[in-house]
Amino acid sequence: MKSFPSRPTLIAAVLAGAIRVTLGVLWLHEGTLKYRAHFGAADILLVANSAKSNSRVPGYFKSFADFALAGWPHFFGFAMPLLETALGVVLVLGVFTLPASFMSAFTLLTYWSADQLITEYPIMVALSTVVIAWPLLASHFSVTTLAERAVGRRRPDLVVFREPFRRWL
Repeated sequence: MKSFPSRPTLIAAVLAGAIRVTLGVLWLHEGTLKYRAHFGAADILLVANSAKSNSRVPGYFKSFADFALAGWPHFFGFAMPLLETALGVVLVLGVFTLPASFMSAFTLLTYWSADQLITEYPIMVALSTVVIAWPLLASHFSVTTLAERAVGRRRPDLVVFREPFRRWL
C-alpha cells in the first residue's frame, strides 16, 4: 500500500500543480482570444512583414518568417491558435506535462524572437520553467496520475508508467 506524501512534498505538489494549471489557463486565454479575434493568415503576414524591418528581430527569425510564415500564412494562422488552445487543455488536465511545458517555453521564446512580447509572456516562460524543473510534482494532481491510480487499484502488481518515461506524462 502506498503511503501518503510528507507535508512538504504535498505542499510542493499543490504549488507545482497550481503553477501548471495557471500556465494552462493562460494558454487557453491566448488561444481563445485569437479565435474570438478571427486570427488568421493576415495576422501571420503582419508578423512576417514586421520581422523584415525590425532591428530587434534576430536574423534566424527573419529567415524563418520570410520562408515559413510568409510562405504558409494560412497554415500558421490556423495552427497557432490551435497550438495555444491545445497547450492550455493538456496543461490544465496534466497530460503530457513535460512535453507541453517544453513546447510552451519554445513557443513563447519564438514569440519573443518575433518581437511580439506582451506582459504575460515572461511570466508564462517562468511558469513553464518551473513545470519543466519539477514535472512529477506538477503532475501529482492530474488526469495521468488519476488514471495511473485507477489502474493501480485494479492491478496493484502492475506499474503503469515506469521512470524515466513517467516524467514525460
